[in-house]
Amino acid sequence: MHRRLAPLFLFLAPAVVFLLVFLLYPLVSSFQLSMFDWNGLGTGEKFVGLGNWLHLAKDSYFWGSLANNALLALFSIAIQIPIALALAVALDEMTKGARVLKILYFLPLLMSSVALGVLFKNIYDPNFGAVNSLLEMLHLGQLSQDWLGDRRLALGSVIAVVCWQHIPFYMVLFLAGLASFPTELKEAAQLDGASRATLFFRIKLPHLQGTIRTAVLLSLIGSLRYFDLIYVMTGGGPEGASELMATYMYRTVFNSFQLGYGSTVASAMFLVVILAAAACMRATRRFETQV
Repeated sequence: MHRRLAPLFLFLAPAVVFLLVFLLYPLVSSFQLSMFDWNGLGTGEKFVGLGNWLHLAKDSYFWGSLANNALLALFSIAIQIPIALALAVALDEMTKGARVLKILYFLPLLMSSVALGVLFKNIYDPNFGAVNSLLEMLHLGQLSQDWLGDRRLALGSVIAVVCWQHIPFYMVLFLAGLASFPTELKEAAQLDGASRATLFFRIKLPHLQGTIRTAVLLSLIGSLRYFDLIYVMTGGGPEGASELMATYMYRTVFNSFQLGYGSTVASAMFLVVILAAAACMRATRRFETQV
């Protein structure tokens, strides 16, 4: 019996070690550091118990960043999933030029988030950016704005870029789901005179329930831990208008040198992601059974 199990443990060992070193240990270490007041330098850490957590509960800046994460998640799901689904269905039904369009649509996802952030930072520039220049060309100069400098527009401007970058990923996900759609079922529906709308809403959409559920879950988790592109474009500003939990955690640790409190923010972010993912899975599972 032991001889039979030995190869199993041997093959699982690298994955278990990887999870322990790169997932479990940082997680436990982060929760442990959240109990200390420490700048991360030297050995001057001071045990404060739940002091950092009590401070976090009263930190309006953290709750503001959490609200921004919630808005990012809401708009990501509401914009990315429908557009990606529409593109996937359109490309799935195309007979000519589909491959070229797939490559073109997929290009934003191939770009580095940092490079994309720098690119759109220039595009949004109020003085020489492409957005305001285009509005001037269309004689709509009165609509020109400081897209990233105005606290009312900053978050919406970066959310637009985030959606544009990630729509191709979900499009590919839906294309994979449509590729597994039984051809015989489609042909039978067409022989029965089903219209394209009927075929989509009555047959294809139910077939994609699992894929849509996965896409919503990935979009939610990705939005709650988003960091790189927004940090490059706005750094969380102006005045915290586009601050996210991850950018707040980064600035707390590496700019303010509050390693203990930054670990508290990181631990809170982990708990938020876990709870939101569990709630999303429960809600989507209930919806799936009702369709």
